[in-house]
Amino acid sequence: MAKTLVITGATKGIGKACAYRFAKEGINVAFTYNSNEEVAKEIAADLEATYGIKARYYPYNILEPETAKELFTKIDEDFETIDYFISNAMIYGRAVVGGYGKYMKLKPRGLNNIYTATVDAFVCCSQQAAKRMEKNGGGAMVSLSSTGNLVYIENYAGHGTNKAAVEAMVRYAATELGQYGIRVNAVSGGPIDTDALKAFTNYEEVAAKTAELSPLGRMGQPEDLASACYFLCSDEATWITGSTLLVDGGTTFKK
Repeated sequence: MAKTLVITGATKGIGKACAYRFAKEGINVAFTYNSNEEVAKEIAADLEATYGIKARYYPYNILEPETAKELFTKIDEDFETIDYFISNAMIYGRAVVGGYGKYMKLKPRGLNNIYTATVDAFVCCSQQAAKRMEKNGGGAMVSLSSTGNLVYIENYAGHGTNKAAVEAMVRYAATELGQYGIRVNAVSGGPIDTDALKAFTNYEEVAAKTAELSPLGRMGQPEDLASACYFLCSDEATWITGSTLLVDGGTTFKK
């Protein structure tokens, strides 16, 4: 029986790359979208036509993480098992006002929204996934993170702090869920060429600096992180849990 991946936020960027990476391996894909149902529909149809797997899409607002229970109940109607979960969706734009900016401009509302979308969303969805994985005899989960919790990125204090928090939550989840055969890890990406990065006011500067800093001389691509996520979920990583895999093109070490 084919295995199933559940991933939040797969209509573009890293999430979309993950959906295609897992589908390529014959894994069914259940993914969420926030607002663009038409794009989600197109992606699901393309995944099915290209790889012969089953793909379904569901609306989910990570600023309302408590609705994860209803989301997973809907997924249960379409898929027999849940074997892998990737917490990927993130917020930017109006929702992060007060959370994205200089330290002295930070405000509770923006910071709280980033925490809700980063940590609470991971917890609520992973709890639901874990209940199903336990019945299957195990599974694997990954939370996307960012090197912005290790190195200074301008205006990134709110996001960077919450990426550090979700990495800590991953370690706690891994410690408590290991007894059920469930592995939990994080993938921490350096600056990746996505729409989210383009939302940064200084995108061109960040892109140029990243390519300059990396010994490999280029920006990271969504596929770079998707391959890392797949590895951590695969049987090649059966003794890796509670870890953060750094996928940064060597940029974090260099000053």
